Amino acid sequence: MASLSHNPSKKAIRSPGNGGGAQSGSKNGGGTVKFARRTSSGRYISLSKDDMDMSGEMTGDYTNYTVQIPLTPDNQPMDGSSVAVKAEEQYVSNSLFTGGFNSATRAHLMDKVIESEVNHPQMAGSKGSSCSMPACDGKVMRDERGNDVDPCHCRFKICRDCYVDATKDAGLCPGCKEPYKLGEYEEDVPDFSSGALPLSTPGGGTNLADRGMSLMKRNQPGDFDHNKFSYETKGTSGAGNAYKPNDDNYRDDGDEFGDATNENMENEWKPLTRRIQVPASILSPYRCLILIRLVVLGFFLTWRIQHPNEDAIWLWAMSIVCEIWFAFSWILDQFPKFCPISRATDLEVLKEKFDMPSPSNPTGRSDLPGMDVFVSTADPEKEPPLVTANTILSILAADYPVEKLACYISDDGGALLTFEAMAEACSFADLWVPFCRKHNIEQRNPDSYFSIKGDPTKNKSRTDFVKDRRRIKREYDEFKVRVNSLPDSIRRRSGAFNAREEMKKLKQMRESGVDMLLEPLKVQKATWMADGTHWPGTWSQPAADHKKGDHPGILQVMLKPPSSEPLMGCAEDRFIDCTDVDIRLPMFVYVSREKRSGYDHNKKAGAMNALVRCSAVLSNGPFILNLDCDHYIYNCQAMREGICFMMDKGGEDICYIQFPQRFEGIDPSDRYANHNTVFFDGNMRALDGLQGPVYVGTGCMFRRFALYGFDPPTAKEYTGFYGGKVVENTPHVDPEAQALGPDEFDSELNPAVLPKRFGNSTVLAESIPVAEYQGRPLADHPSIKHGRPPGALRLPRAPLNPAIVAEAISVISCWYEDKTEWGDRVGWIYGSVTEDVVTGYRMHNRGWHSVYCLTKRDAFRGSAPINLTDRLHQVLRWATGSVEIFFSRNNAVLASSRMNILQRLAYLNVGIYPFTSPFLLLYCFLPALSLFSGQFIVQTLNVTFLLYLLTITLTLIFLALLELKWSGIGLEEWWRNEQFWLISGTSAHLAAVMQGLLKVIAGIEISFTLTSKSAGEDSEDIYAELYLVKWTSLMIPPLTIMMVNLIALAVGFARTIYSQFPKWGKLVGGAFFSLWVLAHLYPFAKGLMGRRGKTPTIVLVWSGLTAITISLLYIAINPPKETANPKAAGTGFQFP
Repeated sequence: MASLSHNPSKKAIRSPGNGGGAQSGSKNGGGTVKFARRTSSGRYISLSKDDMDMSGEMTGDYTNYTVQIPLTPDNQPMDGSSVAVKAEEQYVSNSLFTGGFNSATRAHLMDKVIESEVNHPQMAGSKGSSCSMPACDGKVMRDERGNDVDPCHCRFKICRDCYVDATKDAGLCPGCKEPYKLGEYEEDVPDFSSGALPLSTPGGGTNLADRGMSLMKRNQPGDFDHNKFSYETKGTSGAGNAYKPNDDNYRDDGDEFGDATNENMENEWKPLTRRIQVPASILSPYRCLILIRLVVLGFFLTWRIQHPNEDAIWLWAMSIVCEIWFAFSWILDQFPKFCPISRATDLEVLKEKFDMPSPSNPTGRSDLPGMDVFVSTADPEKEPPLVTANTILSILAADYPVEKLACYISDDGGALLTFEAMAEACSFADLWVPFCRKHNIEQRNPDSYFSIKGDPTKNKSRTDFVKDRRRIKREYDEFKVRVNSLPDSIRRRSGAFNAREEMKKLKQMRESGVDMLLEPLKVQKATWMADGTHWPGTWSQPAADHKKGDHPGILQVMLKPPSSEPLMGCAEDRFIDCTDVDIRLPMFVYVSREKRSGYDHNKKAGAMNALVRCSAVLSNGPFILNLDCDHYIYNCQAMREGICFMMDKGGEDICYIQFPQRFEGIDPSDRYANHNTVFFDGNMRALDGLQGPVYVGTGCMFRRFALYGFDPPTAKEYTGFYGGKVVENTPHVDPEAQALGPDEFDSELNPAVLPKRFGNSTVLAESIPVAEYQGRPLADHPSIKHGRPPGALRLPRAPLNPAIVAEAISVISCWYEDKTEWGDRVGWIYGSVTEDVVTGYRMHNRGWHSVYCLTKRDAFRGSAPINLTDRLHQVLRWATGSVEIFFSRNNAVLASSRMNILQRLAYLNVGIYPFTSPFLLLYCFLPALSLFSGQFIVQTLNVTFLLYLLTITLTLIFLALLELKWSGIGLEEWWRNEQFWLISGTSAHLAAVMQGLLKVIAGIEISFTLTSKSAGEDSEDIYAELYLVKWTSLMIPPLTIMMVNLIALAVGFARTIYSQFPKWGKLVGGAFFSLWVLAHLYPFAKGLMGRRGKTPTIVLVWSGLTAITISLLYIAINPPKETANPKAAGTGFQFP
């Protein structure tokens, strides 16, 4: 693509006709770029053609911004501390970028983001001195500490736009009328004779290298010929080219990477993680019992088939079909648990390898890879902004190198409420983050921290802790009030501005002599930002281009990238004494992807893919942490725990690290098994011993390169059953100098087809090999064949510029994914409401491995619905996604040979488990049918049947006890899981099967709403939602089962009592299974009663009528036989 050589003080606006880029295939018509200057008051001033310095290379073939080739030794940009670079950095952080398909790409310069005061210098809208130029209301440029940047020795205060205009015209300072000279902020005098600041141009330097976009490999001295790093030289520039210099030249260069490698080789190699096997005293009996129960089940089912109940063949047939399916389902669930393991990390070794000072790294700059954290939200009414803000604060305060951390929030609703709440969170982070670092606060969610019951001074040694905590607590209370009042504040502000616009319109109509009666006043009810301009996203009163599902893309760098060196606070300029405390904040970006009517935006998966592309352009962290808006960081070192696995030996083959989900606000008894510990501590840990746990949607650290759809460096093909022969499959690489060409990651992929897979963004394409390289573990051990040299990631990252941010806007447009592989092979996979499971399955199917990271202190904590109706709808969504997987090409039956056979069984169970519901529903009615008919599933309760039943029951009990032993699950948690399995299996899973069949057969799409996270009617009771009873049709099946079994118990008992020849054996058999069903449904019955018995009458009426109808229908079909003894006729029990 051609570049745009332009004055960066102007706002570049793409013409509407060129939004499609290469996707649209349009190559006719000039791709013009319009410029306008926007003042702080919101006015746009058009510029003449003389002010626009356009490059002659601009043609119709090129319509998008692009960043050119990486940095080379003979192609260097100006120093990062120059005034020009600082001007661009401040311009980006103070601008709200908008754009999309067939719409202009604009940068709205904002001097005010929120109504409250902003202090942190990294944040947009932070306070500063005013420009001294006449009639200019802009703010002067500032450095990392927020101090004014004075380009001239005369200290004349000047803003970024006026500075650019002054250097463009004559290069004279407006204050002293002298030319701008070298000062303390500049090492090179930039040439502004062309009227442009040094942005990305085809022949010039670009800051992509400093942002980690040109790291390549070259040979190192020593024994590691397979892991080399090369600087690009003249003639070899560009992604995918590598150069192998002579070893002598390399040693004479004094390169820091070579020194770092030698230092690491001298130290004893230590692993970052270790694998802990379950003791053989537990695992061996566990495996034996699985095999014993499997054999006994086989004999039992054979015996049942060979001994039918001739008196009630229909009852026997239904029971045997259900039992065969239950045995099959048990095999799918139990066999993947053959190899449970545990893992542990060593954070001290991680610090020693990546963060410790050394002769080659005297300042101790971190060598850890970058980390991009994604948080998604869609509706501020159902996902309170305060909850999301607390999650963001916990991320910004996490214990990870500040310069390596970037946080992105995806607001799929495009709401101004969310935007301003995030801005308020960034403002409060200026206080909260230094406080956490100063006093080593572990609980870095302020709401959870200040809610802790106990002594907050425990293990605190600094004398000013109590004073600081009291101040921060007061500030946090004010922060909560500001966030909670944002809806009213936005409404009042918008009302005032709309009233002003109405008055202006009314005045214009009166001046023009328009008849007010014939032409009524028409003014759009817009939503207004704090700086007095229209919000480009969704308005409270929807309008064209400003409603849900129809608004432009929005991007705001709310916290610009921090400086590479620590920035220590002072005692006099901070709210609390931050002496010797790093006050930098991680980069934070607000993103709302473009949405247009008629486009399928693919729900959460589409939002995640938009963040993947946007972050690749802005920060390109090789690892991505995905969190829901209500899941905050509970363990401040959780990212370090996860990165240990990625940076350890064999870490290059790991696609993601899944952390367990832990929840707060759950009732003490966990009535509806919300903690789900059987799955997270049992099934997931067992899968960790195979190919890895499944991806569950949140709390997961991804390798960016794996998300792009590439194969792992080393893939295994399983040619037999578990433990069978394994074939190594390593991609073709040059062992001497591994070039980073895309065709070497994937033999079917070459640069010519990159746009077909990833879209037409060259910046995104160039970032792919860089992300792969930076995500490699250290090549500090001979067995690590796919690593990188130590010290390669210590280079600082340069500030952003407008061209890069404009490219980020382009990749989040609604058209970008057209005719690409996004959602099909690349990124989060589309086509299912459980996109998380499908995405993980695709990675495992390509041969990747995943790891389950179970930390001593919970890594993340979130919220879960404790209301029965909300919980059932949540399970319904999961089960429906599983049914979709079963009927799609993602069915594990079609898995490749790179997937472990037991892992395949686990994924097969994911798609099949909802189909257990019809059999479970029928089996729950069998005890009642047995009691009504006086028959049982067997002819007689003989010794053989009882022995089989006893053996199966005992093996199940001992298996459960051993599983509780190696997983650490409590007996009560296991029982709650069993209870809710039956409740959900007879309600939500059954509905999921029906919906899935309707979608497959009739093509009826399935839609779900977000689970509300608002409190119940009693705001003082945190468990108020537990007692709310909300009507849903999902309640009908389990309630009917419960009532039918209760009636059947009464009928069976009465028949036996009044029978001349009572059959107590059949009564006991039927009554036992009925009580078993009722015991499982106890939480459901308790939930229906609510706190004050507020069960909807319709629930009781419908269930009662259904139960009575079934009972009378059965009696009518099979009436009781007349007794042969007339004398006993009066004493027997008879139905009317």
